[in-house]
Amino acid sequence: MEMYTEYLSNAFIGLTFPKAAELCFLKLKILLIAIEAKTEGSAESCIAINPGYTVKIEQATQGFFIAQSADEVKRAFYYCKSCHGDVTDVRAIKKCRCKGLKMFKKGAAALMAFTKTPHSETSDVDTGPAKIVEESDQDTTVTAIKAGHGDENRRVSSGSTPHKMPRLGSRTKQHALNGGLHAPGKPSSPTIVLPPLDTDNKLTPSRHNSTQNNGELMKFDVTGMFHWCPERRMEDCILTKEQAGATTTPLFSNHVVVCVFADQNSPLMGLASLVMPLRASNFHYDELKCVVLVGNEEYLKREWKTIHNFPKLYVVAGSPLNRANLRAVSINLCDMCVVLSAKHSASEDTTLVDKESILCSLNIKAMSFDDSVGLLQDDMDAFLPPGFSPICNPLKVFRGSSYGANIPIITELASDCNVQFLDQDDDDDPDTELYMTQPFSCGTAFAVSVLDSLMSTTYFNDNALTLIRTLISGGATPELEQILAEGAGMKGGYSTPETLSNRSRCRVGQISLFEGPLSQHGEGGRYSDLFSAALKNYGILCIGIYRFRDTTSSVKSPSSKRYVITNPPDDFPLLPTDQVFCFAPCDFNNPVRAREIERLLSSAI
Repeated sequence: MEMYTEYLSNAFIGLTFPKAAELCFLKLKILLIAIEAKTEGSAESCIAINPGYTVKIEQATQGFFIAQSADEVKRAFYYCKSCHGDVTDVRAIKKCRCKGLKMFKKGAAALMAFTKTPHSETSDVDTGPAKIVEESDQDTTVTAIKAGHGDENRRVSSGSTPHKMPRLGSRTKQHALNGGLHAPGKPSSPTIVLPPLDTDNKLTPSRHNSTQNNGELMKFDVTGMFHWCPERRMEDCILTKEQAGATTTPLFSNHVVVCVFADQNSPLMGLASLVMPLRASNFHYDELKCVVLVGNEEYLKREWKTIHNFPKLYVVAGSPLNRANLRAVSINLCDMCVVLSAKHSASEDTTLVDKESILCSLNIKAMSFDDSVGLLQDDMDAFLPPGFSPICNPLKVFRGSSYGANIPIITELASDCNVQFLDQDDDDDPDTELYMTQPFSCGTAFAVSVLDSLMSTTYFNDNALTLIRTLISGGATPELEQILAEGAGMKGGYSTPETLSNRSRCRVGQISLFEGPLSQHGEGGRYSDLFSAALKNYGILCIGIYRFRDTTSSVKSPSSKRYVITNPPDDFPLLPTDQVFCFAPCDFNNPVRAREIERLLSSAI
């Protein structure tokens, strides 16, 4: 599956985004995940991921799709309600002779050119669309775009570069910050109307600050995109392994453990990029997971100045290879363990460059834990000494893993070939490409080479990077980009209606089919029924299935590993043990709907 961009046909005009997404999935067999839109009162456009029912499709709206090929995405461009309304075979959805298609260029990337008004030197708005001269009806048509008042012809191949983004006349190229790719004269995009801020809502912070349940002041950064706290000294956040493991009940649970291999002089790896998504403001403060860094104290001091404004951050000084340190941070109770290394040397043998990361991963998998620790979670306060309380107080605490092999781990690798050493029970051929190996498919390995394909995609489609960053980093705004580019670091700000409106944005989540309102679809249901029910009832856009590797009863020792099936077909059968990756809306101005979605997502924990 790959990501493509394409303009939506006139048949989509007037449809809300959920209706358009349902039409694309059920009728066109492609997945629409976002559209390019502009916020009310702003000239800049943005990428709106699952914007909900408040946004309607307008003419020349650009969509972002997940599909197998560019030919599949063309269906959204060619779809005509009158000509293709009764079509059952998607291969029959091709260009028709209706008038609407003459306004667009064919192919998976569209181009529209505008000319300047000769009477206005200061206006960038062009007098009208360029004349499109069709030279052929084949899919590889070369289309000449002739500007109305210019003598320059541009030729674009419509079938060779499916990721190519539209270019407008004399627009100055700039990177999209928060999806901003607006240029004067661009076809109109749907406008996102933000709901009014309800300052009386308990889930919504007041104008200047918001207060947590325990009365502690909670703030956001100046853009409202991330949770923020006053600067904390690293000395106040350091825990020794004796302090972390001093109580009978673990201090940490449902947290994120980051094992960092680096020495005092190692290059900085930028831990802020890892922590920022975990502190996105579209999470409630109680939903934030504690992040525990385990590594060299001197190195972490150098990284600390970029992360000292994030809450719920702790440090345990010591080697991640030391099992005592791992037990002290309750690694068997963590939601995820991330293994990173800054000790990469170009002169080192490729098979040895990842030795610390691989040894750490294998060391954790070989550990065993006393399962009785999970029995203490039912009545946690009853077992704590006076004056002690768990650092993490999650909404739902689960029993820890008895064996290290069941701990969720993701390991960063500098060399692809070293993926063969991560799983001792992996039968993959050592010469197998990274993308076909079991650790990569199950999400336990990440290689730096993956970024090469991202760079290639960004070259052809400059919106791709913005979309991926929005999904991974939790969001970005031009103001935030400028602050980070100048090296000023995260700054706190007052919670104004403008900044608080940035909290109500989509986020990635998981839905469990074992329990919850959608569990009925887990007993042999079809994926299309789940897709429609989640979209209509909750505004949740499903994007894939997270399934156990071993699902048959013939397997004697089933593994706890899962893999992702992105955008499965509509008749794909579901299992009760499946989890569903989705784009869930986050509206802090609607507390009832917010609680429903929170309960639905928490069932997957």
